[in-house]
Amino acid sequence: MRKTPPQQLHHAVMLEATLKLLAPKAGESYLDLTAGYGGHASAFINATGDPSRAVLVDRDDRAVQYLRQKLGRKPRILHTDFLSAAKQLTAEGKQFDIVLADLGVSSPQLDEPERGFSFQREGPLDMRMDRRQALRAEDIVNRYPATRLAELIRRYGGEKPSAAGKIARAIAGQRPFSTTRQLALEIERVLGGPRSKINPATRTFQALRIATNQELVLLERLLPYLTDLLKPGGRVGLISFHSLEDRLVKRFLSEAAAAGYETSLRLLCKKPITPGPDELVYNPRARSAKLRAAVKIKTKGLEDADQGRQQVARSQSHGPRGLKRQAQAKNGAG
Repeated sequence: MRKTPPQQLHHAVMLEATLKLLAPKAGESYLDLTAGYGGHASAFINATGDPSRAVLVDRDDRAVQYLRQKLGRKPRILHTDFLSAAKQLTAEGKQFDIVLADLGVSSPQLDEPERGFSFQREGPLDMRMDRRQALRAEDIVNRYPATRLAELIRRYGGEKPSAAGKIARAIAGQRPFSTTRQLALEIERVLGGPRSKINPATRTFQALRIATNQELVLLERLLPYLTDLLKPGGRVGLISFHSLEDRLVKRFLSEAAAAGYETSLRLLCKKPITPGPDELVYNPRARSAKLRAAVKIKTKGLEDADQGRQQVARSQSHGPRGLKRQAQAKNGAG
């Protein structure tokens, strides 16, 4: 069967809203920490007009290969997770005018059965976003004790404790599991089959995906790097898809924007932006998305440091006489 090209399968979530909020300008630098198949990246690079000042990050090898084919050599493309990229770029002293992270799973990942993300298609229990890593969802399902599985399903999936315990005990009693449908059918059996629009396996599969890819661990560790990655006046946008992600993002941005003398960010929107009804018609997977954004501001400490650097630069350019004249002018003004 002929596969549909990724660009036809994956829609960049809230693209117009993201462009409007982060307002890219000609010549600005751009960092996409979850570039995927380039939906947001292409639009932002088109707006800035300078692909050589863009850095695109993704840990999915297929996405990275597609980005290289689509965008060529001018953008710098890093095949790694966003935390590793943030550490590397910070160590290099890089800063950007725009930083974006779309934390969702791409449609190609969900739609390819061999990736094991979807319970709707038969495939291996894989769920790795980076296929170089050793841990698979199958390892968690077949090796974790029932108590640990129950906690994982409750914490990352949002399942009620009683239901999480039932699922975990059933998994432990019926192991080993090797395919997505095999696991999904067992969960449906335990919970009594579909009772609403949400499949009974949805929360457990979300929990397994988050645990397999350490999504929340990496996100929580990434957030403190964002301020350092932004230039003064630089904007950051984060798109989350479930309450656990959004809670981390909201807390970080709110605390950074309300830190008094140490405040480093100003919120660009008090409440998250969500997809409009028109977008949900052609991209229903965006229904849970939330966009939050902030701009890096100059704190008093940063302003003082900038003024000090400027004074040193002026004194060096004018020599000792110039520095003496500056001191005399300052005393005269006083």
